[in-house]
Amino acid sequence: MIEKIKPIRLIAFDVDGIMTDGGLYLSDSGEEFKRFNSLDGHGLKMLRASGVELAIITGRTSRCVEMRAKNLGIIHVYQGVEKKWEAMRDLLTKLQLAPEAAAFMGDDVVDLPAMRRVGLSLTVPKASPTVHDHAHYTTKHEGGHGAVREVCELIMSAQGTLTAQLAPYLA
Repeated sequence: MIEKIKPIRLIAFDVDGIMTDGGLYLSDSGEEFKRFNSLDGHGLKMLRASGVELAIITGRTSRCVEMRAKNLGIIHVYQGVEKKWEAMRDLLTKLQLAPEAAAFMGDDVVDLPAMRRVGLSLTVPKASPTVHDHAHYTTKHEGGHGAVREVCELIMSAQGTLTAQLAPYLA
């Protein structure tokens, strides 16, 4: 597994079920709400600081995703995407990276075209069984409850950058 993680320079995340618990919260007026995990957020900031590019590729379009991405410094945000591999391929071209240098974290069959073409595919325990069949790693934590943080620390640990990212907090 470590050999799959070491070359990763980009990771893209689905949102619903990965960065959130997968629930869709809608008000009577149609406003959408999502619950994000603050531990995940700090993990993403540390991973970005360690030199790994971050991206969001999601099928839904939501202002709160845009706001969360901005807060975390994620500049590569693709919303309303039906064909996630096409967005991922576009991003790889833009960043001049090979698919083997990328990871994708998803939980449903719509994520499989991207997951099956990158160097590292990740998922959560409640993912579709078919997704589990194609994932290299399944987190211990559920989506929206620390799964993203777990993956961030897994990557930093394998790449030897976790200690440096934690150092300011342990001094």
